[in-house]
Amino acid sequence: MKQIIITLLFITSGLISSAGNIDTASFEVSGICNMCKDRIENAAYIKGVKKATWDKETQMLTVIYKANKVTVQQIAASVAEAGHDNAYVTCTEEQYLKVHNCCRYRENEVH
Repeated sequence: MKQIIITLLFITSGLISSAGNIDTASFEVSGICNMCKDRIENAAYIKGVKKATWDKETQMLTVIYKANKVTVQQIAASVAEAGHDNAYVTCTEEQYLKVHNCCRYRENEVH
């Protein structure tokens, strides 16, 4: 019985300490449509990210993530790799040109 109690204490303390590593961040990500929304949110879901929501109206991506597993910079880099400029990383021209034509959000683009 004593071993069971000790085991439960270790498990509980592990759960409590890992829950303390959950953080939330929001940053601007450029996009214009629901295809962009899907692409941005999917790109943000890297290891350590628990939830990603992009708002088309505000252009803000909000992520809930494990701070001991991933950084906001890593999430932003993944989003840029998918072709979306953001507050932390500007995607390359090659990355940008991979997005669908209707998703081209940069200035002087024809939609």
